[in-house]
Amino acid sequence: MNQIICIVGPTGVGKTKLSIELAKKYNGEIINADSTQVYKEMDIATAKVTESEKKNIPHHLIDIKDWDELYTLYDYQKDCRTKIEEILSRNKTPILVGGTGLYIKAALYDYKLEEETNGVISYPEETSVLYKRLKQINPDTTVHPNNRKRIERALSYYEQTGKILEKKEKAEQLLYPTIVLGLTTERSVLYERIDQRVDIMMQNGLLEEARQIYEQPLRTKAIIAPIGYKELFDYFSGFRTLENCLDKIKQHSRNYAKRQYTWFRHQMNVEWIDVDFEYFENTVEMACSKIESNLP
Repeated sequence: MNQIICIVGPTGVGKTKLSIELAKKYNGEIINADSTQVYKEMDIATAKVTESEKKNIPHHLIDIKDWDELYTLYDYQKDCRTKIEEILSRNKTPILVGGTGLYIKAALYDYKLEEETNGVISYPEETSVLYKRLKQINPDTTVHPNNRKRIERALSYYEQTGKILEKKEKAEQLLYPTIVLGLTTERSVLYERIDQRVDIMMQNGLLEEARQIYEQPLRTKAIIAPIGYKELFDYFSGFRTLENCLDKIKQHSRNYAKRQYTWFRHQMNVEWIDVDFEYFENTVEMACSKIESNLP
């Protein structure tokens, strides 16, 4: 099948499960499209696919970097396109899976990115101060006021090039025949699943994983970005109770899911599927129907 399948949506909505089923049906290989899962030893908080979940399906761009290594949007674009070409050359189907919309769009669309040799600048100011500076540079910015990583990247790019990052990134031309499947469900159901997922993460060792990271001398973007680590740092420091920190993880995860939906609905042409969690085969069947009706 000469078509790329892309599966998007927030955590807990069934992306991993659907990707495995579609890979089995369409002779596929899966490419990670989550910015946190490229890093090694960060497994539970990032909801990284487990070996048993993989069902012997090849997975790419997972565990390829250490915490202290810089990995930019440019790097992902280059690596993902290389993997796409490799998979297509084997007459197999590339399946991108993840919730980092900018990674997906940079890989699949005609984005013109340059290598960031100087990296992203780390600013000492509060996020609100940086956002005001960004608004002065680009009053029409669509960056969320609380997305510090994205704000810093936009400011860094402007200071290094004198150009506005979002104008450079705007591109609507797909490079490959692609269908983007988005998994959705009622907001109350999603939020309940997210809360349950955090409880399961704790049972699977999230506290121990976060403590190991907390005890490291580094505080890189790779460590701070995922929801689930920085919230628990307050518990290890004695500033908050464990219960309060877990509530923060759940709240931040729900807020992030809402922002993900908003981004995908405004930035990409997505075929949305209401997930049937009780009879997931219905979800798979709907996905297959959309894929096959979209074949070139």
